[in-house]
Amino acid sequence: MTGRATGAPTLWCEHAWLPDGPAAAVAIEISDGRISSVRPGAARAGTVLDGITVPGFVNAHSHAFHRALRGHPAGHATSFWSWRDDMYRVADRLDPDSYRRLATAVYAEMALAGYTSVTEFHYLHHGRGGHPYDDPNAMGHALVDAAAAAGIRLTLLDTCYLAGGIGEPLSPVQRRFADAHADAWAERLDPLLKIDDGDRVRLGAAVHSVRAVPEAELPIVAEWAAGGPLHVHLSEQTAENEACLAAYGRTPTAVLDYAGVLGPDTVAVHATHLTGDDVARLAASGTRVCLCPTTERDLGDGIGPASQLHEAGVGLCLGSDSQAVVDPFEEARGAEMHERLAHRVRQRFSPAQLLSMATGSTAGLAVGAPADLVTVALDSVRTAGIAPVGVLHAAGAADVTDVLVGGRWVVRERVHRHVERPAAALAAEITALREATCRP
Repeated sequence: MTGRATGAPTLWCEHAWLPDGPAAAVAIEISDGRISSVRPGAARAGTVLDGITVPGFVNAHSHAFHRALRGHPAGHATSFWSWRDDMYRVADRLDPDSYRRLATAVYAEMALAGYTSVTEFHYLHHGRGGHPYDDPNAMGHALVDAAAAAGIRLTLLDTCYLAGGIGEPLSPVQRRFADAHADAWAERLDPLLKIDDGDRVRLGAAVHSVRAVPEAELPIVAEWAAGGPLHVHLSEQTAENEACLAAYGRTPTAVLDYAGVLGPDTVAVHATHLTGDDVARLAASGTRVCLCPTTERDLGDGIGPASQLHEAGVGLCLGSDSQAVVDPFEEARGAEMHERLAHRVRQRFSPAQLLSMATGSTAGLAVGAPADLVTVALDSVRTAGIAPVGVLHAAGAADVTDVLVGGRWVVRERVHRHVERPAAALAAEITALREATCRP
């Protein structure tokens, strides 16, 4: 942890999470958007960050527009499938301009919570009735613009969506999500490659699910995505497993495996209802799994086999998914607390393992890493008196004070530097969208 960079800006952290865990009085220098020097036990100098500074949180699975569903419980929404109907009504009212405004506010909320990057599982492609916009990727460009405005890194996963269910036609609103076939999806997607700068914006692909992409079309998506990010909703609901077994005689995991979708660049989202064979296939292929604890309990999905996956060597990451909560601490705690409930143990994952899941960093703050840093107060009513190593078990999004992305301030002293009054923006956009869903 040596290597002083002359002239680089210096941050002095009361505590910072380093590869060996939290350390005190840590000076961090930044050059060209990366950490160039880390020195624990340093004299107080430069920009002082009280609290504990950790690597930026990575939101590995997001549907930005689902934020409009938070706090609007519907009496009929007794299951995932009835909840989905309300989600469809919201999706049907968005256009590129309103989506840009809403997503900008949502991404600003994420930044204020400590997220420095987001992976957007993007399937809202076309206009109402499935009619393409003049720019067939207008909705994707809206998300790119929103992330830039909010100062957050974006991995845009353009999602292949072809069917209303296994062997079922598309519903009217699902036509907004769908392309005619996988080759048409790939043809639409190719022009988006120019947005990928390898730093602030990355382009990847997603299979919505085995429900929405027929088995014969899956290899086309896998081939297009080869070498880049590829995500897929997997076994979120038992009904999905039952339909897949009835149609193909195999579990969703086995269908994806035979089609070449699984692999080291693939992330399976949820993976809540798996067989032992499914876990073995994920492990053998190097596929990672993204848990979304707050959404999985909000929708009543169930508790996934995180321990079994971890013990099999499957890498785990975390996402906010439906935005029922935007709080990386709560997602990390959820992963641990679900395990405690399911297995009646006191600790399943160590603090360092939870931090790795939440940040994608196995080394803490280290020289050469991107200067994506988050400072968390240790003097709030939630964190007062805690050990720094226990920050993920005690803190919440409201305790985030400062956020840097690539060495640039995005949040300073709890204020977003680029989006004015994000709460007001969220209220305005969601109110307008909800009111629109009530009109014919």
